[in-house]
Amino acid sequence: MPVYQLTEELVFPNPEWANPEGLLAVGGDLSLKRLLLAYQLGIFPWYSDDSPILWWSPPQRCVIDPDGFHISRSLRRLLRQERFLVTFDRAFEEVVYACAETRLRNGEGTWITPDMLTAYCALHEAGFAHSAEAWDDGELVGGIYGVSLGRAFFGESMFKRVANASKVAFCRLTQQLHQWQFQLIDCQIANPHLQRLGAYEIPRATFLQRLAEAQQFPTRRGKW
Repeated sequence: MPVYQLTEELVFPNPEWANPEGLLAVGGDLSLKRLLLAYQLGIFPWYSDDSPILWWSPPQRCVIDPDGFHISRSLRRLLRQERFLVTFDRAFEEVVYACAETRLRNGEGTWITPDMLTAYCALHEAGFAHSAEAWDDGELVGGIYGVSLGRAFFGESMFKRVANASKVAFCRLTQQLHQWQFQLIDCQIANPHLQRLGAYEIPRATFLQRLAEAQQFPTRRGKW
């Protein structure tokens, strides 16, 4: 199947037209309007520093239900101990930077390029992107960030500098989203770590239907 070349026109092809790997389109930009349109359509950017912008709509989508986060006995014990202080939107840029830095330090490579960092900080300033931070004695030791539209949250990346810090931040975020009656947490691509936390895969068509339903509600825009 063809991969579509985007132009300056603010449009995307049908997400169902992605190739078997999920690649839908190439090019365009990371403007606020284009990113918001992409997320509304269930499309996300994912590329490396030495490639053009690539836009994806995978045939299988990894999701977590806000009330379906798996809390192990050890994590439950850690939550009771309240070792980490969890905040929202206190250090968004630092969380995004730490996600990129951690992956590079681990030799994994990262899609969080300088342009992506700038774009998601703009989304945050506009009230659409959010972070959950885990603090240990005043030091940022873990976190997660993503985009919120309607009652859907699109998780982008998370990091930890201390064992279990990112799990605690993610867990507290899912609890808050459940309290706000969010319907869907998008995790994009499945991996064993996410699946241990309660993530599972659904077909693209099912994801797009659930996303459309979640976007019938107003967006909780602004600082959390």
